[in-house]
Amino acid sequence: MIVPVELGERRYDVIIGEGVRHRLAETVAETVPGAVRAAVVTQEGIGVDVDPGVPFERFTVPDGEGAKSLGEMERLCRGFAASGLSRSDVVIAVGGGVVTDLAGFAAASFQRGTAYVNVATTLLGQVDAAVGGKTGVNIPEGKNLVGAFWQPKAVLCDTEVLASLPPREWASGRGEMAKYAFLGGVAGAGGDPDASLLALSLPEQVARCVAIKADVVASDEREGDRRMLLNYGHTLAHALEASTFDGAAGWDLRHGEAVAIGLVFAAMLARRLGRIDDGRVALHRQVVGGFDLAARLPGGADPDRLVSFMARDKKAHHDLTFVLDGPSGVEAVRGIDAADVVATLAEMERMTADGER
Repeated sequence: MIVPVELGERRYDVIIGEGVRHRLAETVAETVPGAVRAAVVTQEGIGVDVDPGVPFERFTVPDGEGAKSLGEMERLCRGFAASGLSRSDVVIAVGGGVVTDLAGFAAASFQRGTAYVNVATTLLGQVDAAVGGKTGVNIPEGKNLVGAFWQPKAVLCDTEVLASLPPREWASGRGEMAKYAFLGGVAGAGGDPDASLLALSLPEQVARCVAIKADVVASDEREGDRRMLLNYGHTLAHALEASTFDGAAGWDLRHGEAVAIGLVFAAMLARRLGRIDDGRVALHRQVVGGFDLAARLPGGADPDRLVSFMARDKKAHHDLTFVLDGPSGVEAVRGIDAADVVATLAEMERMTADGER
């Protein structure tokens, strides 16, 4: 399956299916015809070998969100320079969202812009992170606060490699898939959100999510307005993730697990603001549960600290901005009162204490 991301001269294809990683050399030859060297960025535990069709040097980065740092980005760029990589060559990112975010940012920065191709090896990477050209790293003040919009030349989503994923990586990918269940209408599909996406074959699941994202990205490449919708559930999710950067938090959440919590939180906040009713909140819980995900707020989460991270969210313009459901569907809402956010977090904490999933 091929899903195009229509961006004019930056147009590229997302190629989805079993074994498509073996098309990498062909893809590089077609999309980066001047490349004579490649830098393959991956992680030790991924275990996916690729052949870019040109001589290459392999660079490994650590596991986890800690790898998405300015220090690691500098190390990669220095390695690229030492290997003789030029601006006409290509960076190949082989891995999940951590690898594609980090390698993509390094490619965007090295010699002010070097081509890159993503070979996504996780469900999260295939349905979301590897597509759309948002690259970046974390700093202590928040997640993905330093980065660049830099579109890949192609994305290969090999569904064959997903068979070896551990359960929590499947859960992480399904958190993003649950988000797309609420964004189907954005791409012209009607009907109430549900978990019917899981009834499709795995390549069809990936293609459906990629098609929704491609439609949004094509209309708003740099997140001026419409692309913010792709961050549904992410404002709290990113705050929960950022809270772990200093090691003080007592929880460990994969990105998609945090998004699942963020989706239900966003629904509860929308209800508090009078945008949706109880039934719509229940639907969010039903959809999240349908993807076999929980929506419990981690114990010990500090509401004030979470709000401080939310205020630094990339969508915010010196205010609290959330993507919220409402009468017209999901949309960005600015100027949310911090008191409403804190009250919703307290409500969610009470429900978690009462044992709600």
